[in-house]
Amino acid sequence: MKPFFAYFILAGILLVLDLIWIGVVARDFYRQGLGSLMAENVNLAAAFGFYLIYSIGLFIFVVRPELATGDWKSAAMMGALFGLVAYATYDLTNLAVIKGFPLNIAVVDMAWGATVSAVTAAATVLLVNRFIG
Repeated sequence: MKPFFAYFILAGILLVLDLIWIGVVARDFYRQGLGSLMAENVNLAAAFGFYLIYSIGLFIFVVRPELATGDWKSAAMMGALFGLVAYATYDLTNLAVIKGFPLNIAVVDMAWGATVSAVTAAATVLLVNRFIG
């Protein structure tokens, strides 16, 4: 039962942090940087698919192994690595194949991927081990 709750805690943390980032903190940065490349409306099915798949990967490869030890620092480090690899796959591919894709967007996005994944993984391990045991 612990992994079940842990997954939903992780998914909730990830979603809230990313919505704050995309919707408030970096909204204008992405709009100005991406210009006409940015869609006017979010494709909700694609967004849902991303959050579902990404949170499953972060859970299976980072959080689940750390739940047994409760090592939130290791979860943070592995989360940062997982996030960097995943976001770099997207951003570096865009730099390679999309004419005019901005380098600064790619760099900031990769840093965000590492950060949000580290914080989400560490917070999930801390919360689950403290409140669910």
